[in-house]
Amino acid sequence: MDKNNYSKTLYNEPFIRNRADPYIYRHVDGTCYFTASVPEYDRIILRRSSTLLGLKDEREITVWEKHKKGIMGAHIWAPEIHYINGGWYIYFAAGETENIWEIRPYVLECRDEDPITGEWKELGMMEPFDEYTFRDFSLDMTVFEHKGAWYCVWAEKVSSGKKISNLYIAGLESPCKLSTEQVTLSAPDYDWERVGFWVNEGPGVLKHEDKIYITYSASATGECYCMGMLSIKADENLMDKNAWKKERTPVFQTDRENGIFGPGHNTFVKDEDGNRDIMVYHARQYDEITGDPLYDPNRHTYLMEVGWNQGKPVFDVKHNMKP
Repeated sequence: MDKNNYSKTLYNEPFIRNRADPYIYRHVDGTCYFTASVPEYDRIILRRSSTLLGLKDEREITVWEKHKKGIMGAHIWAPEIHYINGGWYIYFAAGETENIWEIRPYVLECRDEDPITGEWKELGMMEPFDEYTFRDFSLDMTVFEHKGAWYCVWAEKVSSGKKISNLYIAGLESPCKLSTEQVTLSAPDYDWERVGFWVNEGPGVLKHEDKIYITYSASATGECYCMGMLSIKADENLMDKNAWKKERTPVFQTDRENGIFGPGHNTFVKDEDGNRDIMVYHARQYDEITGDPLYDPNRHTYLMEVGWNQGKPVFDVKHNMKP
């Protein structure tokens, strides 16, 4: 199956087309904000709606465009919007115009009440705590609060050649500066994390009862792309890598029968009542891709209601929400 010939099923009609690495933030007033990577990798967009499903048809606004030269000039990837201490922040990855693979994490700030019409200011690259962090290909940054403290999780490559992408966690001193050294959360140890590339990336944070879960994406970005998961008890030390449990097998992967291929780069948001957890993720409707999968534009955004089984999240294509 390819982009011109694929099966349409009950579960693979996209929520938003041609938007990869999706992120939805629900504000304290219930308003939902959507952002994602666009196929051109050249700008950051926002949508706003009073309801989650309303995001599908809302007008999209460009709030920032890539630089014509230098840093933040290429591969504008995986933006996330957060509200921290009275300000709006967008975290995203970007390369340089002259070196498109010199990917690093950057931060935008808006101190206006309305992030759609407000002015966005560049704060530059996320500031590390030491001389070892963000020295190589770094991306997919997310932040979250726990017990009054803020944490940052991201992917960064190590080694040489094709390199290895690991997941790291650190504390936050401010929305644009780390407060601690990085701690390795996960490395691609298993065979399903090593297809095409050795990759852990795209972390998404889910809190439920007395646990914190971090889902992440593994392997190359084609049909083999899939999701793994880490978990920790909420009263344990999040900076202790030995306190995190890693699942041995993928928690979500290609479902050929139902037409979902290479699902990944997910995040989570609550439903309108604040009771159900909704996963936001991207996937394709086919497996045969011409050229580099990274530049195939047809990664679409999907919404899925998260199921629960004995306190563990369950991700099933049949729980996809109808657009």
